[in-house]
Amino acid sequence: MGETVRTLAYGAWPSPIDAALAAAHDGHPEYVGFVGDEVWWTEPRPGEGGRRTLVRRHADGREEAVLPAPWNVRSRVIEYGGHPWAALAGEDGPLLVFVNFADQRLYRCDPGGEPRPLTPVSPVGAGLRWAEPLLRPERGEVWCVLEEFTGDGPADVRRVLAAVPLDGSAAQDRGAVRELTDDRHRFVTGPRLSPDGRKAAWLAWDHPRMPWDGTELVLADVGSDGTLHDPRTVAGGPGESIPQADWTHDGRLLHASDRTGWWNLYLDGEPLCLREEEFADALWKLGSRWFAPLESGLIAVVHGRGATALGVLDPETSEVVDAAGPWTEFAPTLAAHGERVVAVGASPRSAHEVVELDTRTGHARVIGAEHDDAVDPAYYPEPQIRTFTGPDGRDIHAHIYPPHHPACVAPGDELPPYVIWAHGGPTGRAGLVLDLEIAYFTSRGIGVAKVDYGGSTGYGRAYRDRLREQWGVVDVEDCAAVAQALADEGTADPHRLAVRGGSAGGWTAAASLTTTDVYACGTIKYPILDLTGWGTGETHDFESQYLESLIGPLAEVPARYAERSPATHADRLRVPFLLLQGLDDVICPPVQCERFLARLEGRAVPHAYLAFEGEGHGFRRAETMVRALEAELSLYAQVFRLNPLGIPTLELTK
Repeated sequence: MGETVRTLAYGAWPSPIDAALAAAHDGHPEYVGFVGDEVWWTEPRPGEGGRRTLVRRHADGREEAVLPAPWNVRSRVIEYGGHPWAALAGEDGPLLVFVNFADQRLYRCDPGGEPRPLTPVSPVGAGLRWAEPLLRPERGEVWCVLEEFTGDGPADVRRVLAAVPLDGSAAQDRGAVRELTDDRHRFVTGPRLSPDGRKAAWLAWDHPRMPWDGTELVLADVGSDGTLHDPRTVAGGPGESIPQADWTHDGRLLHASDRTGWWNLYLDGEPLCLREEEFADALWKLGSRWFAPLESGLIAVVHGRGATALGVLDPETSEVVDAAGPWTEFAPTLAAHGERVVAVGASPRSAHEVVELDTRTGHARVIGAEHDDAVDPAYYPEPQIRTFTGPDGRDIHAHIYPPHHPACVAPGDELPPYVIWAHGGPTGRAGLVLDLEIAYFTSRGIGVAKVDYGGSTGYGRAYRDRLREQWGVVDVEDCAAVAQALADEGTADPHRLAVRGGSAGGWTAAASLTTTDVYACGTIKYPILDLTGWGTGETHDFESQYLESLIGPLAEVPARYAERSPATHADRLRVPFLLLQGLDDVICPPVQCERFLARLEGRAVPHAYLAFEGEGHGFRRAETMVRALEAELSLYAQVFRLNPLGIPTLELTK
């Protein structure tokens, strides 16, 4: 670059990565699919109120947004959503069906026409919601998951498979929606039809299990009249998680199961490629796909330990050949057409992009949402994949992002501040991808450590099960162990450590600040803070009994719910913190933050509470993300005595 290297204190390095740039690059493509020979996907628009649009890639490579603002292609089924669109190619153009976020109705859009509603608005509770549409034009229907609220409470809900007429006759008439199943199961995924159309397969599970605890693979016969008969469980159970099932082109049933302790693939019940690595992950969104059968009999797979690769599995030999390319992480979305596979991949040098693999040649290329270096890549952090030793000698996986700047170094006697990032879930993991939020800190001289604490996915069921009844203990210990190890080895300044996280990570951050003395401050985003309240009606149905496994049965260990809650121990909090919350959040509602702050009154702990109208669980609007990121940096600047350039000062109240 030809620049002179300057010596500046950590936190004072000038960076071209500002909060607006980080916000503009937040989110990534999802829900890829083929429409004829074309590839379509959903894509975020932070600058357009955080909506998600549907992108169409024409055969000649041209990209266009299928729907203008304010259409927002996003389902709220189980609040985390699911596959929100389906389309079929036609002589005059594609027939599209999609879920619109604002009213959660299904809409039909014909070539050259305006979207028309297919489903009614329900006056009851949170209404009718739809996911995983499957177009069946020969029947004049679209089959979906229907989530129907029966009352005003978050648990007053039923879920079934349903058929919606494509002629619009159900747009004002709930009675015109044909239910395909009863509601014997609390949760269902969308139906997958066998190639001959005579069988349907889907997944089901019930409280108190989460889908990574145990699901059932249900198979039913499809009658000539379009009804489902004799639904029966053919795999899975309370202790076996099946996150995806699909049909091969010759009509065999393929599914992923963790019955061996790892999510591996099974074809008609027989194991295909038993390995101590994951060929699936936690089912947080309906319609997530980690594998896709090809017409040749091969199977496209997203697989790995910790990080993921895109590969092709040969069922005859159990061999997997991975696609060559720079990508170190693939999202749980995959589609196949002929011998073409489309996925969404990213790396530490590139954000998520739409990748096409030609399985005949093994050649992979970017075909959509292509990464564009908004700044010189010399400012990107360079992650280190590390394993630390925690309590009881257990392994803790983490990605370490040291401070990094092409033209700045710190004085030789100074150690850098570090922020420990706890991911959400808690059944999730840290992706090995370019994240400009991380670069926002590292390029200014602040290190980041993303910890895959016990309970994280990607390392087998035993690693996930470490958090069973230990939430608020193991996650806190593992994050603290990584922070302490970085300090002990001279990587981080022991007096300038912070912790941050959102959702379940917000819980871990808050629990860390109230039960350890490792951190000088913390950032808590849309958190869970009061287990008793959250576990007795303050959250949505999907996670309403999650604590039964994370903490223990409420009926048997009610005291544990109070004892573990940061809200109970607000009096132990002595360090400054930032609390960030969306006012429309139904998963971790604002009342949790308000109760926590009320218990802090008069304690003279410096803090700030920023609550954002129009934001739900996870921020989507550019202006919100900018305010939140600048506030977080200002907190660290004040506590760590840093001097970042051009950052508004966050006012901390006592």
